[in-house]
Amino acid sequence: MQKLKHIKTIFSIKDLENLSGIKAHTIRIWEKRYGLLEPERTDTNIRFYSLQSLQKLLNISFLNANGYKISKIAELDETGFKTEIDKLVNSQVNKDDFLNNLKISMINYDIQLFEKTYQNVIAKLSFSEVFTDYFIPFLAEIGLLWQSGSINPTHEHFISNLIKQKILLEIHKLQLIAPIHDDKFFVMFLPDNEIHDIGLTFMHYQVLKKGYKSIMLGSSVPMDCLKPFVGKSEKVIFVSYFTIQPEIENVIPYLETFKTNVLNSSNAELYVLGKQVSDMIDENPKLKGIHLFSSLGSTISKI
Repeated sequence: MQKLKHIKTIFSIKDLENLSGIKAHTIRIWEKRYGLLEPERTDTNIRFYSLQSLQKLLNISFLNANGYKISKIAELDETGFKTEIDKLVNSQVNKDDFLNNLKISMINYDIQLFEKTYQNVIAKLSFSEVFTDYFIPFLAEIGLLWQSGSINPTHEHFISNLIKQKILLEIHKLQLIAPIHDDKFFVMFLPDNEIHDIGLTFMHYQVLKKGYKSIMLGSSVPMDCLKPFVGKSEKVIFVSYFTIQPEIENVIPYLETFKTNVLNSSNAELYVLGKQVSDMIDENPKLKGIHLFSSLGSTISKI
């Protein structure tokens, strides 16, 4: 079988520090004092760590955060190590434990660990709580890890798609129920060349949950395609999420064009959130009918 391309299998000690939260100095002490990790060396004598070493360090960090002393962890054989990890995964977990499990799942492309971890927390919290309190911080962290080179795009895509599957599952349940409000409906879209749709998909879920009709158009929607939704008897609320597009200098021109070309009726508004507008939340009198939000929570409250 041909190996998958672009899967990262070699890590520097800085990568280990970024992924585990354990300082490089501490990692080296654990190596020398307890023999917990064994770095390899390139032909030019540069230290590196394997994927197995990274997984082991994440597990060590997980056990240590749950009260296990490093000296005791060092005494565990492979079977005992796995037993203690499984015991904690199946017990109550806090946010740090949850996020650590997601990292291990991501690095190892381990769907079963993701499912086990998710089912454990969803049994105690609502889906909205899991997404806002657990998944959002995790997605923010993996974005930083990807930018630093500690993980590669396949890791991010793998875990992001698993999270998106959970949102879609909840959406499917809600779509079996008829809307209870008919005074307005929502149209979800991303602008041209914007493909990051997890946040928008969660907004779609929240609107459906509140009993409104919501139409999901998805990524890279041309502005002209939105015009037919305006002018109907009920009010239309367009919702978009600017993560990387439009570029910062083009955000206001895009919104001005949207106002002129699409919001030509008092019966239509646009809600925008995402990184590209997070510092533009003050209402602009020239953009009447367009509302910018700094967070999912503030957007949901507006609905």
